[in-house]
Amino acid sequence: MNARLDLVLVRPKEDGNVGAIARVARNFGAHRLLLVAPRARLGAEARRRAMGGLAILTSALRVGSVEEAVREADLVVGTTDLSTGRSSAYLRRSVSPERLGEIVRSVDGRVALLFGPEDNGLSREELHRCDLLVHIPARREFPTLNLSHAAAVVLYAVHRARGPADPESTPAPESLELAGSEKELFLRRLGEILARIGYPAHKRRGLILLFRRVLGRATPTEAEYRMMLGLWKSLELRLRREGSERGRQR
Repeated sequence: MNARLDLVLVRPKEDGNVGAIARVARNFGAHRLLLVAPRARLGAEARRRAMGGLAILTSALRVGSVEEAVREADLVVGTTDLSTGRSSAYLRRSVSPERLGEIVRSVDGRVALLFGPEDNGLSREELHRCDLLVHIPARREFPTLNLSHAAAVVLYAVHRARGPADPESTPAPESLELAGSEKELFLRRLGEILARIGYPAHKRRGLILLFRRVLGRATPTEAEYRMMLGLWKSLELRLRREGSERGRQR
């Protein structure tokens, strides 16, 4: 992804939110922070919340209008806490953060991400200026996210869309390959151990099924199955040894 991301905060009013957004801008690789007619003072609280993003906060550009803020942008993306989905009401037709990430991934240019003020969001006129809207799905009874939280969700989605090969990103959790043959071997050995220790025959099937479901939720790797199979081997050796000792004592 060669897009350069501008975070545009329109009339922000809370110092802490601006500082927190500067921090997540640093976390997820946004290039600039622009403040449209800010009401926030950007004092000690903003600096405290910015932490590692302090350089982005102190270099933020103050402008008088949205039009001025997006003058250099090739794609203007607004955010809305309301979505009309696929209806004909184009003003608030939006995409998900994940879909936005897919779109931006193929963009070579400057993308402006607009976030409205904490009290009432972007105005209708400002929404009309946007080429695209993004909506973060949330509970219907309380769909409005905190400004800094909304920025973090959108920036994370865009960042993750860059893919695991992005050299500027920390590695994502490794994918886990399922190990069906080891799983079946584990369950077979479990059945053998249960028989050896005299576990009630009528309960074995249910217990083995319980283990199958637990393993299905846990999705162990091949290496993890091998470690657990080592436990069965140790138990089998111990049982064999105890059996031999009892035989000698007779």
